[in-house]
Amino acid sequence: MENLYIPATASEPEVDFRFDTHSLTLKGESFPENAAAFYVPVIAAVESYLAGRSDTTIQVNVTLAYFNSSSTKMLFSLFEILNNAVLSGNIVVLNWFYDEDDDTILEFGQEIADDFAALEFRPQALV
Repeated sequence: MENLYIPATASEPEVDFRFDTHSLTLKGESFPENAAAFYVPVIAAVESYLAGRSDTTIQVNVTLAYFNSSSTKMLFSLFEILNNAVLSGNIVVLNWFYDEDDDTILEFGQEIADDFAALEFRPQALV
């Protein structure tokens, strides 16, 4: 499967999904005009990558400084798919990077950890 790279824009995050090394990275800000149009192909690529996969450790690195409510809905869809991947025998490590002064992003990460308990949540403050 081909890796997926989408460069960041002013309103869309960088997507660097290196399926060959099992490393998925989202970085930047996420408030696209149409969140579904941006995220649906990204989510479809992850679903394709995960199809039939087991016994794989997947590193997910998320460094989002801001995301709007429509992005939140799409991110929840992505994390649900990753949570299901764990239930299928994989290990998913979610490295959640946040500015040490940004309690909102940290709290959202903790909400993800609560809602998707199969994910190995690792909050990491950026100094």
